[in-house]
Amino acid sequence: MKRLLVGLLAVSLLVLAACGGSQSQAPGGSTSQGGTPQGGTSAGSSSSGPSTSAGDKVIKIGLIAPLTGSVKTFGESSQKGFRLALEQAGYKAGDFTIEVVEGDDKGDATEGQNLATRFITRDGVKAIVGSITSGVTIPVSRIANENKIPMITGTATAEGVTVEEDGTRKPFIFRACFIDPFQGQVAARFALQELGVKTAAVFYDRGNPYTVGLAESFRAEFEAGGGQIVAWEAYTEADTDFSAVMTNVAALKPELLYLPDYYNKVSLLAKAARDKGLGDVPMLGGDGWDSEDLDFEALAGNYFTAHYSADDPSPAVQKFVQEFEAKYGHKPDSFAALTYDATNILLEAIRVANTDDTDAIRQAMQDLKGFQAVGGSISFDEKGNPIKAATILRVNPDKTYEFVTTVNP
Repeated sequence: MKRLLVGLLAVSLLVLAACGGSQSQAPGGSTSQGGTPQGGTSAGSSSSGPSTSAGDKVIKIGLIAPLTGSVKTFGESSQKGFRLALEQAGYKAGDFTIEVVEGDDKGDATEGQNLATRFITRDGVKAIVGSITSGVTIPVSRIANENKIPMITGTATAEGVTVEEDGTRKPFIFRACFIDPFQGQVAARFALQELGVKTAAVFYDRGNPYTVGLAESFRAEFEAGGGQIVAWEAYTEADTDFSAVMTNVAALKPELLYLPDYYNKVSLLAKAARDKGLGDVPMLGGDGWDSEDLDFEALAGNYFTAHYSADDPSPAVQKFVQEFEAKYGHKPDSFAALTYDATNILLEAIRVANTDDTDAIRQAMQDLKGFQAVGGSISFDEKGNPIKAATILRVNPDKTYEFVTTVNP
């Protein structure tokens, strides 16, 4: 998911205090999580590796997520999706009973690395789901890959999650979400084909790879489709006054504003645009808009690319939403949906491989074709990224998002 700042809170190791099930705390915030009675889970993360005795095969999988800190809501949603998938599977995959170890990375890369190392070297996990943000997931993925432990994140969208800086594939790393450049391409196609615009102004934070990547991929696809970028405006994270630049852009009369940034900055940009007479010009952005703290009044009627919508009428989505609501009492967000998908993909790979050999599990995941997930039919490309559709959502003034359509790769 979006590249997010690490958490600011240095809390004690009260991991999963608000969560159900039997737990025992372990150093570094990891816990073994009790599951359903048939799940065979055990308390205490010091338990040894899975037994391979006939009829009692056990395989351990880990969840790494920010359950405290500044992005804890992302982690809490992901944990719910993770647990729902396991419960629905009866904590079983093939001949194996699933034992779970969960840990709180607090949105901090060092915490995430410590957890990954502990999961692998002490707890004996054979696969990992997580983490949530790219800033934590990238260093965690290096540890998992070096130890040949299959890992799948539901939500970390940066390209560096599944590949090294030189572009070399990390063969044991996968994800259930699409990557950042794809969002820009989808937005450009939606602008050209659905909104029918031919000119656009693009605003981006020059210091943030997330927003730079979306802006550049949007420009490339928009121009390839016959569109024209009439303004290419960079700013910094510290900038808060956009009145002058909006005055200049308004004079160019763009038919669209592309704003690929997080909800707080996008809210400021949208206000400035409306103040300068651009209120009727459609605005379009990426999944960084997906927050309850978005300025819904300023962005009402505008669009962004997303991974999932609870209002998507597809049977797979509606079945998941109903089951999630029945368990947790509210609709699932994209973090819950994507981690639910990531967990089910891992369970399917274990089922197909039917062994605790990590290379066999990795290969089974890579070979999945057309896996039916909440986020669509998933197959993996050569870099461990899913080939799947994106969703377009519209912002409503009542602080809801409205499903508009899906756009295929």
